[in-house]
Amino acid sequence: MDSVLIVAGSENSRNALSDLSKLCGLSEQTCTGCGNDARRLLLENDYDLVLINTPLPDEFGSDLAVSVCEGFGSAILLVKADIADEISEKVECSGVLVIEKPINRQMFFQSIRMAGVQQSRMTGLQRENKKLKCKIEEIRTVDRAKCLLIQFESMTESEAHRYIEKKAMDLRVSRMRIAQDILCQYEKT
Repeated sequence: MDSVLIVAGSENSRNALSDLSKLCGLSEQTCTGCGNDARRLLLENDYDLVLINTPLPDEFGSDLAVSVCEGFGSAILLVKADIADEISEKVECSGVLVIEKPINRQMFFQSIRMAGVQQSRMTGLQRENKKLKCKIEEIRTVDRAKCLLIQFESMTESEAHRYIEKKAMDLRVSRMRIAQDILCQYEKT
């Protein structure tokens, strides 16, 4: 985890969080003072972590944290101790980590590490999701090609399947490539 977006209403808070973040190894830092600016920055850039010191001048900050976590980001929300439990109940189901203020340095470092673990898991899930989507697309394409072979070549489903498999092995290309060639050939007619 390298990049962090620090969202805090006061310059002093931004500087303090920036210093603590540097101690955790978060070298790429962007700071902003309000939720609207943070949302704009999140649309333009990818951040490994978003630190939000509540309340912000234009909103409390919990909605911003939830929207970060609904994507594939990690967020830590810093809130006053007297409302921490109440806020935690609202946002933790979305994956937002909540730290009570005043900040305990050890708790802050642990939360950064936990956010890193969350980020790693999400990255792995994103990769797996992408692989599965590609596999589904391949299956759909091959099935469409089989349907065309059944329709135009009067093959059975198993014959069409075998035809695609055999041709892919003979030409040493993927089934997807053979299916795409079949689609190009028969969808013109």
